[in-house]
Amino acid sequence: MSELVWLGLFLSFGFLVLIARKTLWLSLIVGALILGIFTLPLEKMGYEIFRTLREPSILLLAFGVGLIPLIGGAMEESRLIDVLVENLRVNKKLFLIFTPGMFGMLPMPGGALLSAPLIEKGGEKLSPGRKTAINVWFRHIVVLVYPLGALLATTKMAGINLYKAVFYLIPGFILLFSLGYFFLLKGIKRAINHYTFNFKKLILPFSAVLFAPIFHFFSITLFPRILPEIPLVIGISGSLFIVFFFTHLELKDLKKLFRKTKPWRFSLIIIGMFLFLHIFKASEASKVLAELSFSKIFIIVGGGACLGFITGRVQVPVSIILPIYYAKYGVNSMSSFTFTIMFFSIFMGYMISPVHPCVSVSLEFFNAKLKDFFKVLITPTIISLAVAFLLALIFI
Repeated sequence: MSELVWLGLFLSFGFLVLIARKTLWLSLIVGALILGIFTLPLEKMGYEIFRTLREPSILLLAFGVGLIPLIGGAMEESRLIDVLVENLRVNKKLFLIFTPGMFGMLPMPGGALLSAPLIEKGGEKLSPGRKTAINVWFRHIVVLVYPLGALLATTKMAGINLYKAVFYLIPGFILLFSLGYFFLLKGIKRAINHYTFNFKKLILPFSAVLFAPIFHFFSITLFPRILPEIPLVIGISGSLFIVFFFTHLELKDLKKLFRKTKPWRFSLIIIGMFLFLHIFKASEASKVLAELSFSKIFIIVGGGACLGFITGRVQVPVSIILPIYYAKYGVNSMSSFTFTIMFFSIFMGYMISPVHPCVSVSLEFFNAKLKDFFKVLITPTIISLAVAFLLALIFI
């Protein structure tokens, strides 16, 4: 029986990682079904599928996440992104930090490619490898603590409070910001860019970006008994409404945005993540993996960073590591601090992964070589993971 379980695990993880390079939602669903076929009776697997598809919190989360790329698409279509960029007057270093960070916070696919021309303009004398590193690094350090990014689904899977995780990750954000400023922007002069600063014009795009997380945070704080996914959907819908109400966009433009952003892909990612988690926890795979002699630090730091690098994703490694951790240490053993160390480690591997879409499109845009990109980021990445390892060694 254990041999069959190991075969199922091997094939499940193998197909999951392989398909994730092209289609994340399909990889999660295929991986879950393969694991279920090898480790569960068909009736039990059918029950886990049904349980996943009927749970209100999962369905609401999937719906809300599916709305998020529509906001970015609407902001791009209505030119609110151009308004953001054209009304900034900051020195060159801040421009190179803020521009990719701003697009990182905007919920849109391809944000790294949108910020790349601005990095090209602001850092014209920098090497291609360095410009690529700046575009990727400063885009993603914001994503690390943005509550409507990868944290939204992963904290739900781990049963961790979203904003508590954000709070714990703030020191990580400060560390990455400091390392990026020192290693990536060293020697850059503080010349002022030609953009103007118009606060009134910045109110609308910032409102569209920030309304959803602010509304969600205060709603679940004031009404702790409410299903948190309900204010999430309302908040995201409110952000989308702001863009449509205060710009030239009309309801008929939604059809175009649906074709462009393909929001159903993001909803299916959520369904796939929880389907994989439910089938894994119901199978014998958890018992088999629990017998392995992995330490906590190896699982959450080493395993997290490696899986983040191999897959170029955050959700896939979390989907793999959480069940393994639960199997070995118990369902209620994951603390908020442990989760943030795991998430941070995965994030570091993901951020420099050559199969990470933002890395690949940035390399292509700046005509940079992968080895030059690694040369720039290898030191700050090693320092970041060393800090995560030391914290795990002391406190976990």
